[in-house]
Amino acid sequence: MLGKTAGGLFWMSRYLERAENAARLLETGQRMALTRTNNSAEEWGSVLKTAGVLDGYLAKYDEVAKDNAIDWMLRDADNPSSIRSVIKLARDNARLVRTALTHDVWSAVNSTWMQIDEGMKRRVNERDLPGTLELIRQQAALVRGATLGTMLRNDIFDFTRIGTFVERADNTGRILDVKYYVLLPTAFSVGSSLDNIQWESILRSVGAGGGYRMTHGQKTRPSDIAQFLILDQRMPRSLHFCCRKIQENLSYLKKDYGFAGPSCEASNTLFEKYLDLRISDVFESGLHEYIQDFLTDLGNLSRQIEIDYRFYE
Repeated sequence: MLGKTAGGLFWMSRYLERAENAARLLETGQRMALTRTNNSAEEWGSVLKTAGVLDGYLAKYDEVAKDNAIDWMLRDADNPSSIRSVIKLARDNARLVRTALTHDVWSAVNSTWMQIDEGMKRRVNERDLPGTLELIRQQAALVRGATLGTMLRNDIFDFTRIGTFVERADNTGRILDVKYYVLLPTAFSVGSSLDNIQWESILRSVGAGGGYRMTHGQKTRPSDIAQFLILDQRMPRSLHFCCRKIQENLSYLKKDYGFAGPSCEASNTLFEKYLDLRISDVFESGLHEYIQDFLTDLGNLSRQIEIDYRFYE
């Protein structure tokens, strides 16, 4: 496969996953804002920080405000990571690799772009926001279903899956980090009703509320939630699950190509370093430090994959 084709598949999947994650994060921001009696700006600032778009926002706006923050993340043309921007990039990459996709996958991606583009020609008001975010999630699920249901399990499929799980692991890590590092107002809130509501919102933001309760019951203990989102092997958005899938798909590429670049070994090292341990070890070393180090190494792995498979040649 040409490197440009592999890169197009990888980034198409990353951008689609990023759009869905941003929609979930906006929903979480709305829910968490309802738990605050004041200082909504701080809440939306934390959402922008989690998404990695706070600096760009502050370069355009003097202060954080709910309506501007939502528009910045949804559709602002000056934000290259807005949902509208990344869905356009996903569609552009899909068009680049159209011959590698099934008709169903291409149609799903193209339809997603057309519906989102039409729905975001104007600012989305607060009344229409839930419906818009639901549409984004539904369209992401449509593309995912077409991919899983119609594509051959070959190198084309492997690059799409690697892109998906690199982006998903990055998102789960960011959401976990912002809970401890940004969202929680003071140490006095730990264990309070506010703390519990925020943890419940974190679970909802990754679609994990039902799965968590099936596994751990009704009580939202921080250590159990962290264990579920970091180390649970069955939770499809946990760091463990995502990194295992990256390992698996890189190993399939190794068999197909008879080539194991540094990225294959880097994925094994990432798993052993961060996921072959107990949750008590994570808290002992510091959750924030653990997540920051994980995200740095995950980013390095992503860049190594691009180098190994010559995405830009």
